[in-house]
Amino acid sequence: MKLHELHDRPGARKKRHRIGRGIGSGCGKTGGRGGKGQTARSGVRIKGFEGGQMPLHRRLPKRGFRNSPFASKLCEVNLGRVQAAIDAGLLDAGATVDAAALVKAGVLRRAKEGVRLLGVGEFKAKAAFSVWGASKSAVAAVEKAGGSVTILAPPKPQEGEAAA
Repeated sequence: MKLHELHDRPGARKKRHRIGRGIGSGCGKTGGRGGKGQTARSGVRIKGFEGGQMPLHRRLPKRGFRNSPFASKLCEVNLGRVQAAIDAGLLDAGATVDAAALVKAGVLRRAKEGVRLLGVGEFKAKAAFSVWGASKSAVAAVEKAGGSVTILAPPKPQEGEAAA
């Protein structure tokens, strides 16, 4: 193979489509913008505008409740990623594995309001976790490997109890 024999894969380089360059180009006259009026001009576009009357999205009643501002922002981490960090020597399985240890090991970028442990992947190390929440499968996998999981989240009230 020589330098003059190198070439791109077929279809890797396409010619730029030159619009508004006559009938022969296939994109002349209106230049792909359709008819006349505001939509054919540059800069202005009618999205939710209805000719001065109240737009539909403002006429309809707003219903329901979104919990997004109040929802707890947790980082989810799978057991497989924790095991990979332990195998690579980034995490010490002997010490308590918490949010700060996971961030320091590079498993998480930042610990938002806490860490939730999920049970995807294989886990073999004996480790003590201290996390905000954990799925049942994650707790089972850690306890099967000989470790323990401490849940930091306050327990949810039972259905029989009255909300204080």
